[in-house]
Amino acid sequence: MTAPATFARMEESTAADWQAIGAEAMLAARGLPDRVLAHLKLLDGDQGGFPIDRYQHSLQTATRALKDGRDEEYVVCALLHDIGDTLGSYNHFDIAAAILKPFVSDANLWMVQHHGIFQGYYFFHHIGLDRNLREQFRGNPHFDRTEEFCALYDNPAFDPRAETLPIADFEPMLRRVFGSVKNSVYKSSTAVAAVTAAA
Repeated sequence: MTAPATFARMEESTAADWQAIGAEAMLAARGLPDRVLAHLKLLDGDQGGFPIDRYQHSLQTATRALKDGRDEEYVVCALLHDIGDTLGSYNHFDIAAAILKPFVSDANLWMVQHHGIFQGYYFFHHIGLDRNLREQFRGNPHFDRTEEFCALYDNPAFDPRAETLPIADFEPMLRRVFGSVKNSVYKSSTAVAAVTAAA
């Protein structure tokens, strides 16, 4: 660890302070895939009344997408779409989207961020909600993509008998996706550039 900055207020910081902070940020960013994988693992055993636990559901959703020939970024989105379940009891899809936002396309980001409402088509009517809530988004360029994601991969991925690949099959692609920053206010910073180059 480099010597820490010494300012008490950010307005007192210097370029030298930010070089020290940037060096630490680079180390933290390199470890992001490991932290994401560890957080995803928290879903293991979290069944919540479902036929399979949330970790198996995540793996099964990704397995279905991979076997269907989807690209790596899409498969990683499928793998992580419910990663927010442990922290976002009322908005898990927002948490997944926040984690993925710097690394994925606008289309995949929108799909992840809205999949909770689109998935509701299959069960909202059982819990007193409007199953057609997704219709408010009809006309959005990513509507069909999100509808298809739920229909083909998320909705049917609760089958205890279905093929479910291990996390080891997805880890390399997750590391590749998280190795390239596409969308961040920090994208042009030297720290982000260094992390991207090292990935």
